[in-house]
Amino acid sequence: MGKKLSELSLEELWLLFPIILEESNPLWKDWYREEADVLCELLGAPFIERMNHIGSTAVVGLLAKPTIDILLEVKTESDLRLLIDLLESAGYICERQPNKPAPHLVFMKGYTESGFAERVFHLHVRYVGDWDELYFRDYLKKYSDVAHAYAALKSSLSLPYRNNRDGYTDAKHEFVSTYSMKAKQEFTGRYQVE
Repeated sequence: MGKKLSELSLEELWLLFPIILEESNPLWKDWYREEADVLCELLGAPFIERMNHIGSTAVVGLLAKPTIDILLEVKTESDLRLLIDLLESAGYICERQPNKPAPHLVFMKGYTESGFAERVFHLHVRYVGDWDELYFRDYLKKYSDVAHAYAALKSSLSLPYRNNRDGYTDAKHEFVSTYSMKAKQEFTGRYQVE
């Protein structure tokens, strides 16, 4: 019997869950909707302020890791301990983000001791706000030339960082940051809460 995921080192996890890119899959939007329905049923109105499909799988035609990223914005009065318990009971693994302001939590689903499941989800939990991920997604949807450049960058990084998720993310940071700022200028206040 192999080790449990919680017993694996970071390097072992990166080997088990490498960077794999796939061509855009029309099923990704359906997988988001189905998982959003599950989350709505599980958490409902007491927690959910707003939910969005973010990341590359939310942009039709974009090369992506086949991981559905969901931004779940919760109400400020939410009981975060109960939220964590409910999500863990539904098969999510909580990855705490101690260096980021509360309630910045990341939950993962679809990671098994033998590798990725067919459907993989990353659930980003935050208080409602004007988040860069929403702007970056919208910019890629509007500007196909930027989306193509992003796909080319990801493709060029996928082999050197195949087993280093942090390095892969860090290597994309400047591109993502640059276009997130451009998007925020163009779409000023699109996601502000009044």
